[in-house]
Amino acid sequence: MLIAAAAKEDRAAFARLYQASAGKLFSVCLSILGSRALAEEALQDAYVNVWRNAGSFDPAKGTAMTWLITVARYRALSLRRNSGREIPADIEAKFADLSDPAPGPLAEAMRGSEAAALRNCLEELEGQPREAILLAYFRGLTHQELASHMSVPLGTVKSWIRRSLSRLKGCLDHGPVQGD
Repeated sequence: MLIAAAAKEDRAAFARLYQASAGKLFSVCLSILGSRALAEEALQDAYVNVWRNAGSFDPAKGTAMTWLITVARYRALSLRRNSGREIPADIEAKFADLSDPAPGPLAEAMRGSEAAALRNCLEELEGQPREAILLAYFRGLTHQELASHMSVPLGTVKSWIRRSLSRLKGCLDHGPVQGD
């Protein structure tokens, strides 16, 4: 595994990891930041974090790509908060011409071996909580931005996210979960 080799400071493995994942991670950063320059900065910072923290990757908790996307997403969100920039909810459409032509993380996840399970589990969620999850995790909206975008109280958004993540985890681990 490339991440395990990178954890042992194998530069060649890290280079292969970068080649295999940089396009997807750049797409994640660009969709959150909306600026090619900031996305490149976030991507560079994300890979520095990957190099430094590769030993913390636990394959029992998720796939390597999920871990990499999480590292990039958090770095992009941090840069976005620090820059004070507001990004509209329709960012993906606005910057479609600048994005990496490779499929994005959501498209990849929906095509992978776990795609059917993920789609089914997302379909188990009610309308607004499902929309909140999708906007938060695939467009990078914060809880406050979700509350404003969806015209609901912040506490409601936080509850939707918390309960929906719990339901998704249960569904992916054991099949569809009924109830709230």
